[in-house]
Amino acid sequence: MAQDKVYPVYLIAGFLDSGKTSFINGILSDGFALEDRTLLLCCEEGETDYDAKFLRNVTVLSVDEQEELTPDFLEAQRKKCRANQVIVEFNGMWQIQDFYVNSMPQNWALYQIIALADGPSFEMYAKNMASLMMEKLRNADMILINRCTPELCTALRQKNLRLVNRRADIFLELEDGSSQDYMDGTVSAFDLEQPVIRISDEDYGLWYVEIMDNPQMYAGKTVVFRAIMCKPPQYGRYFTPGRFAMVCCAEDMSFLAVACIGYDVGKIPERAWVEVTAEARVEHWDPYEGDGPVLHVASIVPCGKPENEVVQM
Repeated sequence: MAQDKVYPVYLIAGFLDSGKTSFINGILSDGFALEDRTLLLCCEEGETDYDAKFLRNVTVLSVDEQEELTPDFLEAQRKKCRANQVIVEFNGMWQIQDFYVNSMPQNWALYQIIALADGPSFEMYAKNMASLMMEKLRNADMILINRCTPELCTALRQKNLRLVNRRADIFLELEDGSSQDYMDGTVSAFDLEQPVIRISDEDYGLWYVEIMDNPQMYAGKTVVFRAIMCKPPQYGRYFTPGRFAMVCCAEDMSFLAVACIGYDVGKIPERAWVEVTAEARVEHWDPYEGDGPVLHVASIVPCGKPENEVVQM
């Protein structure tokens, strides 16, 4: 039996005047709907209109009340315009979870959630509508904060939004239209103020990228993580516990490991799962071809395998 077709949904979330319509105009102008018929579900009317030049392959449907968003209604609208994909300009006052739990038809799949926020009003919404704002930020795959000044960029980084959502790509768009990556080497996805930083199994890949890119942030910090023991003979007294990671397919499998030193691992079997507790330092190591993170190990204990042995990047 042929598998039913699945229709991707791209949900654009944010409060009024956060730039949702302008963002949608931008992706449509880049050819997003050039080949595939698209249903554009508008759940909030702002001051900006959709650009008619890019709606040739797009059917716009306005919905004022959240109660209208039922699976039967939405699927009937998709069939009516024969859309192969759906964009949702979501109402900032509605909960995203209500949409994907109660409203989406079974053959719709939420491919990406993009949360937008207006930089100058970010603090006001964070104080007065914290639960609604945090729900958008926590669920997002990408966060874009626009209309930022350099001073506002600094203030937003000090808030460390990475602690709200570790997996999302976060960008700060300046008033001149240029953008900056939120992760500029001064912001961590982990709470570095904790006496011991425990890296969860699902966060290992994120931590690995961060400590390799910005090892100075971890200098003097104690970290705890689970990994597979690896003792390459060519590294002498150094050993390299790590995790296998897959970017998109099995052919992209890589072993992500950080140099470790200062512990007798002679009796620990190769490829055994262990929990490592170590202090991170920045030191020269020849395989790094310069300075990088070197973990001075305080303890290694056997442990069970994580539920997902392979890290998804």
